[in-house]
Amino acid sequence: MGGGIIGLALSLELRKQNARVSVVERGEPGREASHAAAGMLADSEFDELSPAKLLATASAQMYPEFVHELQDESGLNCDLRSDGTLQYLSAGQPSALSHEDLAALEPALAKSPLVVAHIKERSVDPRALTAAAMKAAKHREVEIHSGSEVLEILLSNGNASGVRTSKTTYSAPIVVNCAGAWSGQFGPEPLPTRPVKGQILCVVEGPALRHVIRTEHVYIVPRSDGRILIGSTVEEAGFDKRVDPDTILELRHDAINLVPQLANARILESWAGLRPGTPDGLPILGETSVPGYFIATGHFRDGILLAPITARLMAQLITGKLPDCDLRPFSSSRFRN
Repeated sequence: MGGGIIGLALSLELRKQNARVSVVERGEPGREASHAAAGMLADSEFDELSPAKLLATASAQMYPEFVHELQDESGLNCDLRSDGTLQYLSAGQPSALSHEDLAALEPALAKSPLVVAHIKERSVDPRALTAAAMKAAKHREVEIHSGSEVLEILLSNGNASGVRTSKTTYSAPIVVNCAGAWSGQFGPEPLPTRPVKGQILCVVEGPALRHVIRTEHVYIVPRSDGRILIGSTVEEAGFDKRVDPDTILELRHDAINLVPQLANARILESWAGLRPGTPDGLPILGETSVPGYFIATGHFRDGILLAPITARLMAQLITGKLPDCDLRPFSSSRFRN
């Protein structure tokens, strides 16, 4: 259930295990949170004590091979970039770049008075990534059912047995909920996921930036074709995906304060996406109390980053293997009273 990058990556991993896979998507696959994301593979942003840090680091390391496989099978370029991130810091931190080094790395920041560190991170184009995953899934004979909203998870003798959608019924001995912001709308086991809105804009005809640039309030993500993404908000707005023009202008203003040359850039488009949030900020991964029913959701802002490791671990679990990482911290049972 769910045709975003999590559902598509998992379908590909399960096909490697010779499973027959159908993806049921309420809209057009890859058009929700995956389509709206900026694509920063920011594993350094995770707290070292967070259970998700291990997943983030492992997934970031998997990305070159993950993208290579998708590009090889789809013929599409996912624009995986490895120039790194320029992260603004508090004054006096030892990892800060000198002004000379910063000017050499990113000439557009040569006159910046702020303290910056260079972090070895990658970025990817999520739209190209999901398009490549979709094409690869079709090539591997994954059945894709779009425009088919799941209404009910079916049970037989207490076990998952398929789903009933707005169009038809699909039978399956295994059901995996990868429905993102919508994943909490189904039984048989309630999930405390919620949509968290993020607004973002894309500009063109701006400076030739090499690096992702990130502060506490705004990020700037360049693409190889000259587009530059600027984001993003974190809003508790339910399923409201409307774009607020004043919010977009505020994001643009914050970006211009970092990179003054962006004042000459033209806004190409703006949009809002709905991320799947959880009460503790951790994803929900693993099996449930209902035999045959599995969960892979709640990735919040890190669905793109965590897709490769989520697909590998969930496929291992579903096919009866011992997962490479302990999934107990991510179990849905942590929310039961």
